[in-house]
Amino acid sequence: MAANGDAADWVRSVRAGSGEARRLVCFPHAGGGASFYRPFADGFPPDVDVRVVQYPGRETRAGEPLVGDMGTLADRTAEAVAPLVDRPTAFFGHSMGASVAYEVVRRLEAAGSRRPDLLFLSARQAPGGRRESRAHELGDEGFAAVLRTTGGTPSLLLDNPEMRDYLLPIIRNDYRLIETYRPAPGPRLRTGIVAIAAEADATVAPAEVDGWGAATSGGFARADFPGDHFYLLEQAPKLVAAILGHLRWDSSFGT
Repeated sequence: MAANGDAADWVRSVRAGSGEARRLVCFPHAGGGASFYRPFADGFPPDVDVRVVQYPGRETRAGEPLVGDMGTLADRTAEAVAPLVDRPTAFFGHSMGASVAYEVVRRLEAAGSRRPDLLFLSARQAPGGRRESRAHELGDEGFAAVLRTTGGTPSLLLDNPEMRDYLLPIIRNDYRLIETYRPAPGPRLRTGIVAIAAEADATVAPAEVDGWGAATSGGFARADFPGDHFYLLEQAPKLVAAILGHLRWDSSFGT
């Protein structure tokens, strides 16, 4: 395997669609991998092909170096996902993944490539509305405490010394990436955005996601769900229905 991975390594198929399926490309949260989205993907109808970006350094790419800055991660991801936007396609990014998905669409649009029909951005502040955080600088105990509060990383894994030694460097890398990320100035997206907020999310208030409306000229909507930062674990069926309800999947995609 190449040090930076082949294009096929960057995107995993978690639920293959039938025939000329519509496509959803998902972007994981900090520390997350493709396997996180398997239960979520199972909720889509057979004609939706669900792919998940697999960042280096985890799961099937555990032997590769982690990527420590947003620019590099977005550049490499954009190159890998561009060929997938060959049919009606939407992107979904959760938490850190929302920022990665946004930066990938910026690159696709700047290159004149086909772009997704719609960009779903979950549990993430809009550019310019971010909260200052330096959790990645905490010691292991303090950092693990943050992860317990945020959710998404089972306490069973954090309580296991071997698993914690494996997981913390990966998640800390991603926290450093997102906490040091500063979006570069640029034009508004042409791709429409649906920003998703969880009512009890301590990391981002529902009102803070409204700023995504200023990041696009392609239309904006907001969806709210009950739950905390990882609301999608319990609200997967409703989230799937909301995504399908917002999409038009018509011949104008990517124009």
